[in-house]
Amino acid sequence: MIGLQRSPSRTRHARVVLACVLALAASCVLLAARTSGASSPLESSPSIGTSSAAKLTRLQGNTRLTPPRSRRFVGVNAAAESGAEGAARPAAEMEPNNAPLPSGLQQRQSGTPPELARPRTPILDMVRSPENLKNLNMQQLKQLAKELRQDVIHTVSKTGGHLGSSMGVVELTTALHYVFSSPEDRIIWDVGHQCYPHKILTGRRDRMDTLRQEKGLSGFTLRSESEHDPFGAGHSSTSISAGVGMAVGRDMMGRKNHVVSVIGDGAITAGMAYEAMNHAGFLDRNQIIILNDNKQVSLPTQYNGGNQAPVGALSSALSRLQANQPLRELREIAKGLSKELPGPLPEVSARIDEYARGILAGGPSSLFEELGLYYIGPVDGHNLDDLVTILNEVKNTQTAGPVMIHVVTEKGKGYAPAETASDKMHGVVKFDVATGKQNKKAGATDSYTNYFADSLVAEAEADPKVVGIHAAMGGGTGLNRFAKRFPDRCFDVGIAEQHAVTFAAGLACEGVKPMCAIYSSFLQRAYDQVVHDVALQKLPVRFAIDRAGPVGADGATHAGSYDLSYLGCIPNMVLMAPSNEAELINMVATSLDYEEGPSAFRFPRGNGIGVDLEKEGIVGRKGQPLPIGKAKLRRSGSDVALVGIGASVNECLMAADILDKEFGVSATVVDARFCKPIDTEMMEQLAKEHPALLTVEENSIGGFGAQVTHHLCHQGLLDGKTKLRPLILPDTFIEHATRESQLDQAGLSAKHIVSTVLGVLERQKQKADVDNDIAKASAKRESDAIETNRAKEEIRRIIRQRDPQEKALIVDFGNDVPCE
Repeated sequence: MIGLQRSPSRTRHARVVLACVLALAASCVLLAARTSGASSPLESSPSIGTSSAAKLTRLQGNTRLTPPRSRRFVGVNAAAESGAEGAARPAAEMEPNNAPLPSGLQQRQSGTPPELARPRTPILDMVRSPENLKNLNMQQLKQLAKELRQDVIHTVSKTGGHLGSSMGVVELTTALHYVFSSPEDRIIWDVGHQCYPHKILTGRRDRMDTLRQEKGLSGFTLRSESEHDPFGAGHSSTSISAGVGMAVGRDMMGRKNHVVSVIGDGAITAGMAYEAMNHAGFLDRNQIIILNDNKQVSLPTQYNGGNQAPVGALSSALSRLQANQPLRELREIAKGLSKELPGPLPEVSARIDEYARGILAGGPSSLFEELGLYYIGPVDGHNLDDLVTILNEVKNTQTAGPVMIHVVTEKGKGYAPAETASDKMHGVVKFDVATGKQNKKAGATDSYTNYFADSLVAEAEADPKVVGIHAAMGGGTGLNRFAKRFPDRCFDVGIAEQHAVTFAAGLACEGVKPMCAIYSSFLQRAYDQVVHDVALQKLPVRFAIDRAGPVGADGATHAGSYDLSYLGCIPNMVLMAPSNEAELINMVATSLDYEEGPSAFRFPRGNGIGVDLEKEGIVGRKGQPLPIGKAKLRRSGSDVALVGIGASVNECLMAADILDKEFGVSATVVDARFCKPIDTEMMEQLAKEHPALLTVEENSIGGFGAQVTHHLCHQGLLDGKTKLRPLILPDTFIEHATRESQLDQAGLSAKHIVSTVLGVLERQKQKADVDNDIAKASAKRESDAIETNRAKEEIRRIIRQRDPQEKALIVDFGNDVPCE
């Protein structure tokens, strides 16, 4: 059966004996060398990262080019030693012409505001597609990398987005597009937040100012955006599985292209990555996996400015391997010794070398090799000479099978504010390039995330059994605030949502009160664990579900569109959604107070609406438990009942005001609070007392509206004149835009609620007027976006025609400042 890995048995005794043989042989060679006065390989071995040309012999002495089990990676050795066709070009052949290269940053012209100055990028300006890189020599390629890094900084400073991760892969991205031929060769970026340099080099530079904006570029890779994005991303740990599928599909279709998966040391902590590597090792198809190791593991790990160590045993193993200079030196000695051995002994020596690596490194090399991957590394991910040489060798080897190249990078590389920031400026809003200071606007209220975190801290102060769990998202979930107060009661499990949920279930078995804080879209990855390990056993695990509903610039990949549906259908689950910050704080208290089974509450991205917490009886952000399954009447009326859940309650209240003031319609507004169990008594009363009933939720079909409809149907309350209209997210993915625009696209804004009410009440003319207003507003929004992009295109065209010295005068598109 396909899927089972071949794993030859090896005894500990055999490993130790063979390692001793290798050590003894190495000692003999070293002694002989010193006795004869010859220089030792230990004294002459250069290190990865030097500025000299990347000769393959040097690379073999400083990286680990090692096959799993008995497979021989003949390409690197044979091509290098015999000069066979396909070996990497010597560095001497890539020397530039005598013409001097321009400096990295252009001086600002007199009178140009500092914030409008753009780095001078003469080489990057000539790049319209990856094919243009093939014409560059090595010095020009290095200059291109410098310009690319400057361009990323400038762009993200105007748009916001993921900066640190993109800065860390500039040289790697440059090398990949220099060596491989995209789109024929598939380059798959895991997660996708490091793809900005890739987008710039693949013909999208002119649109980078539209990043994460409506009708603009996605912040992640997107198949519909470019043929150079072979696989869409946004979530973690998918690249290797997709690459395995593409490699098999390529072979079935008789093609010869290359498949490259780039995965970070954070993403590789997820179980899916290991499942994919195990399968790749068994299938033994040609595939390249690049492990981008920036020593972060979590995204990011250093949450509190306290220099927190990266999460997980894999991080320490990678670090040990990076620092294992004695291992590399010993391999050089053994390599020299093996050439002098007769008959089959060189093969025995290679096997001894394999065993010794597992003993001495004690890290991921032996793990990756046991999975069937040919391991190369660690390699300096900022050394273009080394990267180009190794990628060329792997590319030109036809019998390699799956290859793992371990590349060591620095997140935020080349930008001092990012290098020194505790989070490496992982995700940023607009910022000042000179200082790195972000333009974060202080809101009138705190974020929902912080209200949640602070209320959890308040509950933990009173109850020592309360703990927090997150999956490498301490900053995003707010649990960094909890960890500052209770470092021993906050658990970062890495990018491993499945483990997080079952880990929480285990804690609940022991009487602990776990609060599992996971984004709505990420909790989808742990659905089986929620059902099987938590709900089936009625374990009181609490789920704090952030980013519910539309999430603005992060788009469809991060939208929390389904949680009321996929959790509401699970037996034993209590499911809540707050309409404001006070309700959120009380729901934190409710979930911790509820011990009869699992509970969950979802809340949106953004800030609270400004509720007076003291008037709501909340002191110190510590809430009071709510009665399970009880809704709250927010406004009384007679013509129509609007039942909202979560943030939709506030749209219902605005709609009720419009209906009353402009159309004389009296609306009741109810805050459902609970999606499960619903307040059956309240729902029945509303259906009996109102001719029309609307449910409103920022969730797909099958959520709160389905719960209400199901109950009322079975009570026979929809058999008469009562009209029911559920308003939900449409059956489509809504791409990145502002949250307000996304609500309009979904038909869930206050005006859309008003239109639906007027239609149900058969006020067709008034409904038509409202619909016309909505259509005009939507058309204007879309027209504005198109005109803005058209104006930007015209500005770019003018700039491209100007003297190169004037290219610094590009506008800050984020503020729509016109060009001089």
